Amino acid sequence: MNYIIEMFSHEFMQKALIGGVLVSLCASLLGVSLVLKRYSMIGDGLSHVGFGALAIASAANIAYITPVEFAIPIVVVAAFFLLRISENGKLKGDAAIAVISTSALAIGITVASMTTGMNTDINSYLFGSIIALTDKDLILSIVLSAVVLVMFVLFYNKIFAVTFDESFAKATGIRANVYNMIIALLTALTIVVGMKMMGSMLITSLIIFPALTSMRVCHRFKTVILFSAVISVVCFVTGLIMSYVYSTPTGAGIVIVNLCAFLIFALIGSISDKISAKNNIK
Repeated sequence: MNYIIEMFSHEFMQKALIGGVLVSLCASLLGVSLVLKRYSMIGDGLSHVGFGALAIASAANIAYITPVEFAIPIVVVAAFFLLRISENGKLKGDAAIAVISTSALAIGITVASMTTGMNTDINSYLFGSIIALTDKDLILSIVLSAVVLVMFVLFYNKIFAVTFDESFAKATGIRANVYNMIIALLTALTIVVGMKMMGSMLITSLIIFPALTSMRVCHRFKTVILFSAVISVVCFVTGLIMSYVYSTPTGAGIVIVNLCAFLIFALIGSISDKISAKNNIK
């Protein structure tokens, strides 16, 4: 316990804890809807678009604006565009998202190589870094995370409706396209906020893993969301502590902890299903 207290006495660890817990909460809440609606690849595409925008902003070195602030509107626009392609595009959604995401990643790497080079900042955008968060980044993370959490709570019932049965939601007068756009907007904000810590290559794991893990043992939407939020925060804090103790990359450590949690709860869910099936037979 003394070691943990000492660890979190460092300012950069305090920033990482605050920012990471907020991002984990936002990602876990949105992840359930994204997984159920099969929009998980949109999150992956947005993370790559975000990296491209961050790399261009770093190369341009624009005064009075941070790379994260520069990336926000670009990723938000990309979220709407990717959602539109996924719903109505001539290309199949996953193919179109793959084209856009890999293109954005390639542009970002090329711009970085031709200007600032693959320096520490660029690597932190790719793979994440707990020491990359500045005071300005932390304040921006808190503000955007608050926006995401408040909007999710306000539109919870509508998000629930379009997640489970979009056709029925439309029939009851709910503007499903609007709420799909809101989900895409909140996802874009979450990804931009979390990229400096998790990196564009790993941020999607915060969206997918907690949702999949909670679905192994929970079967109601609200229960899945609550359990997803808890498991996401616990896995983040565990991964953060392990990365500090063993000097391993933070983003990768958090993903590994999430993977272990998923495997454990998948096993628990499988055993529970077998027991239920036997009881039903009897």
